[in-house]
Order: sequence, then structure tokens, then C-alpha cells
Amino acid sequence: MTVAAEVTDYSAYAEDVADKDAGAQPVDGKAHGKMDGKEGELHSLLLMVDGVHCSACIQKIESALYQLPAIRKARLNFSTKRLSVEWRGEREFANHIAHEIEAQGYRVQPYDAKAIQADSDEEERHLQICLGVAGFAAGNIMMISIGLWTSTLELMGMGTRDLLHWISALITIPAVYFSGQPFFRSAWSVLKRGRTNMDVPISLGVIGAVLISLWQTWTHAEDAYFDSAVMLLFFLLIGRYLDFRARRRARGAASDLLAMMSGTAILILEDGSHRAVPLRDLREGMKVSVPMGQRIPADAEVLAGKSEIDTSLVTGETAPRAVSVGDKVFAGTLNLSAPLVLGVRSAVKDSLLSDIVRLMEKAEQGQAKYVRFADRAARFYTPAVHFLAVSTFLGWWIWGGVDFPHALLIAVTVLIITCPCALGLAVPVVQVLATGRLMKNHILVKSGDALERLAAIDTVLLDKTGTLTLGKPVLLNGEEIAQDHLQLAGSLGRHSHHPLSQAIAQQWRGDSVELTNIAEFPGEGIEAEWNGVRVRLGSRSWCGGAGQAKLQDGIQEVWLAIDHQPVARFCFQDQLRSDAGEVMAYFKQSQITPMILSGDRVAVAQTIAHQLGVEEVRGELTPVDKYNYMEALRAQNHQILMVGDGLNDAPTIAGANVSMSPSTALDMTQNAADIVFMGDKMGAIVEAYQTAVFSNRLVKENFILAILYNVIAVPVAIAGLATPLVAAIAMSSSSIIVIANSFRLSRMKAFKL
Repeated sequence: MTVAAEVTDYSAYAEDVADKDAGAQPVDGKAHGKMDGKEGELHSLLLMVDGVHCSACIQKIESALYQLPAIRKARLNFSTKRLSVEWRGEREFANHIAHEIEAQGYRVQPYDAKAIQADSDEEERHLQICLGVAGFAAGNIMMISIGLWTSTLELMGMGTRDLLHWISALITIPAVYFSGQPFFRSAWSVLKRGRTNMDVPISLGVIGAVLISLWQTWTHAEDAYFDSAVMLLFFLLIGRYLDFRARRRARGAASDLLAMMSGTAILILEDGSHRAVPLRDLREGMKVSVPMGQRIPADAEVLAGKSEIDTSLVTGETAPRAVSVGDKVFAGTLNLSAPLVLGVRSAVKDSLLSDIVRLMEKAEQGQAKYVRFADRAARFYTPAVHFLAVSTFLGWWIWGGVDFPHALLIAVTVLIITCPCALGLAVPVVQVLATGRLMKNHILVKSGDALERLAAIDTVLLDKTGTLTLGKPVLLNGEEIAQDHLQLAGSLGRHSHHPLSQAIAQQWRGDSVELTNIAEFPGEGIEAEWNGVRVRLGSRSWCGGAGQAKLQDGIQEVWLAIDHQPVARFCFQDQLRSDAGEVMAYFKQSQITPMILSGDRVAVAQTIAHQLGVEEVRGELTPVDKYNYMEALRAQNHQILMVGDGLNDAPTIAGANVSMSPSTALDMTQNAADIVFMGDKMGAIVEAYQTAVFSNRLVKENFILAILYNVIAVPVAIAGLATPLVAAIAMSSSSIIVIANSFRLSRMKAFKL
């Protein structure tokens, strides 16, 4: 399945990283910026780590890597098993990283989405075969055990009883040897390096039950526990398989995106010939051909052709978008109707698709307080459970008055029943299911504890332009404007960067008129010569419309003047998001106070607030004003959700308890936000909130179930009141219950207006 680090040059898979935050501290607060006392370049490496089963595995691997002085960042994703490492120094240090992970008892290979999918299929088949063998053996042994349980020694005879025990042994030994491989291999890989993991006590419990049973059979004792050993494996494999399926289902969205980032693209060479190249080799400035029905390989600009693009991956909208020369397209979107020639704008690793994957993985790697609690519990598990088992054995053997095999059997039962699988699964399964669910609804969670904080909000602060509204001005009086005036204004607008000029240019889809001596005047508009006369597109006063009637609040205007005479007025209004009113009503019904904080005029902000039924509104606020208002609310112990998209919202977004921004927001605002939603609907905010509340409840329920199980089961095992079979059923059942409880999130109904 994997390639050993000794024969793989991992430095070939390392990539250079632009050191944008030189001097910044890594996530654990330690300075890992040097190697052997010398500064070096920053590199990154993606690895696939095999054998990760719980949060304790993640904690062990990350802690080991952070002991290396060169490491700046190490994050292992629970659901995808994808390890992202950054270090400063030589590229060859990548091999040392791989060796260190293998020294912890895990196998590694270079990250390849397609190969990992194949390995995942192989692992699932192997688990299914092991489960089938264990189930078949358990069924046969249980039939023999029924005969032993329902008869007496006097009726059966010692010879017959011993024969049935030996037959059970002949079935058990090969079944345990084969079906126990998922646990035995993992346990041996760490034991031979002087370490331990969660599979060690499981393996000791299974092997101990078999050895005790062989001893009991050899000495003609009354009881043997072959049925318990095989049933233990059967139930353990059920739990392991369900855990595997849960993680595979949860990582489905991320895996699908990662698969889009692999494969090949059709590169157009300078001589016009075509060549297939790996997506990872695409660079800015290259030309690629995209046939109909193929996915766009990288963020690019259309150089030739017209087609329709399925942009649902990026915008969440199902309606195809028409594109032509000059339009921008994004990696992973689907070319529907005609071939296109594209100019690559950025490499695959810098594409929007890569950003989405990074956001998802960052969310799943976040350290919410529940994750930190589970990590601390898992860290002390192995020494604690072994100490408990040894103490139980010595207590029963020395002071309890029982013989050696019986005392050992009780200790084995303790090893089995104290397995913290349920505790280890309590948080990660819910976390990856929640982020995966939101991803499918085009909501990207960037921070692991964002949902935890979102569930506690009592106040929502909302920016107006671009948040409550679409930030896309709509022409209101297009029918009143003559076509020749619209053509002239559209031609002028194509030479301007002003949003209203661009809106007019988009309104006119025909041919442009010929313009000369084009000049743009900041704050005024754009001017040019057309057929020997001066034409202007800009503000009321600059175009000579000062004497005309003013428009109502919320309406914006642009004037067209020919030879200094105003000939047309273009009226625009930013449109509210279609579901903004329903979202505000939901928050008020949920006892969460919505407030509008806008930099626009007070009258405009109040008009919007009145339309939405929002009582609390503030207008003409500077970025500092917004931040101070938010801080005043936090000082009153309010839990704040800030939703905004502009540069003036970035400080408030960074300072709020939790924050969201639309995908149309500025990069700085998106970087500061905890959650980014796509599309034109605000219902994504409510969807995220409802998912957060339900996820928080599920995590608490899972912890209660896991703790309750240990409170009841461990004393029962120590008291000698449980057999290995009962322990196996109890331990596996606790994990299955936690996984099943987590999957209630998948059945949660989506928010509908």
C-alpha cells in the first residue's frame, strides 16, 4: 500500500512556500523557524499517513514533528489522513520528516488523491473480509459453545468437553490470526519502536483471551473463552468498519475536490501543437484547451470561444453562466457547451479550488475546546489503562484469592472494556460531518472552533452593501433610455473601473462605438471624443445635470452628456438579497438580535432596515466606529456574529466572537472571517447557525455517552463481573452508539425559507 521512506525521495515532492508572514509564530506558539541554527527557505510537503484511527494518533504525530527544530507547521487531517508540513531549511529535510513519522509506528507515502482513493477501496475490502471471517468463525464457535453451556460434565464427559474446546481452538486461532491483522499490525508497528497506541491493549486483550483459553483447555479446566476472543474481534471490526465508513463519507466532499486537482490538462504550445501535462505543472501565462464536457483545469481567463459554465462549485447557483473572451473562470467548474481556449492566471496550488480545500482542512484541524479535552484524555489513556489492568491482575491474584489464569482473565477484560474509542470519536466524527455538510451547501468553515462559537451567539451585526445587498447595482430605467445613448454609455463604461460604469457596460452587449482621447477623472467620471464631440459619463454636476430633480434615498445615478449637454440619466439601485427579510425574521424569532452597521448615509441604512424589519440600525459609521460599537456590545457579555464583506468590515470581523463573509468579499475580509458562504442567498447564515447548534448538542451527547459508559463499565470489569465477550460487546457498542448519534447530523433538514 505504501512506499517506505528509505526508498522514496520525499524532497522531490516538497514545494517552495512564499514566506508572506516571515517572523510569525506557528500554531503551537513555539518558534520553529531555524534548523541547525541557520535560516533557510520555507518548504511544504503533503503526505498520506496510514494507521490514524483517533485523536490520540494525531496528537502523537504532530507532537513528534514539533520536536524537530525546523518545523513551522504540522497539521494532520483526521478525515483525509492528509498531513501538511512546513519547515525552514533544506528540501532534503522532507526525508527526515517521513522517517520521524515512521518512527512513531505509522506508514507514509506522498499524497496522491487518486492513489489514496484506490488505497481506501482496498482498505475497505480488507476490513470487509476480516469482518466476514470473524463473523463466520464466531457463528460456528457459538454453536459449539451452546452445547457446552446447556450440558453438564456428568452428562457430557470430560473427553467430549475437551474435544469441543479443541475444535473451538482450531477455528479460533486462524480466524484471530487473519481477522486481527488491522489491530495486530498497528500494535506491532509501534511496539517494535518502543511506543504504544490504542491498538496495543486491544491486541493484548484478544491474544490474552486466546492464550488463557488454550491453557484452560490444556489443563482440562471447565471454561474456555475462544468464543469471547472471536466475538471480541467481530465487534471490534464492526466498530472499526463503521468508523472507516463514517470518516470516508465525511471526507467525501474534500476528496472530490482533491480529485479535481489531479489529472492532466491540454497545453497549447507556441507552435500551436497540443500536449497533455499534469495539472500540477500548469503555471501563470500558459494556454490550455478545454473541450466541451471537461472541467476547467486552473483559474484562467477566456482567450477564445464562447460557452456556458457550470459554476455551482463556486457560486452555489445551478444555472449555467455564459462566458466569452475576457471572462474569468475558476478551476473545477465544468465547461458545458463549446470548446474554450484559456490563459492560465494561477497555478493549481494557488487556485480558488485549492483555497477551498485548504479552508476545509483548516476547519477539520481546528482545536475547539471539546477537541482539546478529547486530546488530553487520549494522551493519558494508554499508561492509565495498562496501570489499571496490571493493578487489577495483582489485586485479584495476590489479595483476591483467585488463581493466575482467572486473575489474568479479569485483567484482559479490563483492557478490553476500557478502550476509549467512543471518547476518541466523540468530536472528530461530528466535526467532519458538520464541515462536510456545510461544504455541500457551499459554506466553507475555516476555523475548527467556529461552529462551537457560532452556536453561542445572541447578536448579529450586519454590513449593508454587499452583505444584506448583492453589491451589484441594477439599472432601473433601462426601458426609458434610447439605444444609441445606451450604446454610447456602454462603450464609455468599458474603459472605466467604476462599478456603475461597469454595470452600464454589462447592460450593453452589442458592438462599441469608436472613441478617442479617452481620459478618466477620479471622482467625476470618464470623458472621450466621439464623432468630433466630447462625451462624458459620470456624476450629476460634472455632466450638467445639477438642475434636475434629485432621486430618493438608496437610488444611485450616472449621467451621460454629449457636448456638455446631459442627454440621459442612468438610475441604479443595489438589490437586497432575496431571502434577507426571512433571515432577519428567523433570528428575531430565535431570540438573536440583528443589527445593521453601515458606512452609508443614515437615511439609506434606515430604509433598508425598515424593509427588513430590523429595529437596531446605525449609519455613517467608519471602520473604527463599527469596531468600537462591537466592542461595547462584547463588554456587555454579548456573543457577536459579524457578517460583512468590505475593507471597512475587516477589523470588526477579526474582533467579533465569530464572523462570516460572502464569497464576493475582499480577500482581506475573507481571510479574517471564520466562515465564507457562496451564492446570493443569506439563508447560508441560518444554515450554518442551525448546523452549529445541532453539532454542539451532538458533541455534548457523545461525551455524556462515552463518560457514562466508562463510569458503568470499568468498575464492573474490575469487580470481575464481566467476561471478555461482555467487554467486547460493551466497548464496541459504545463506539457504534457514538457514531450513530453523530450521523443524526446527516439527517438534519436543511434550512428552507
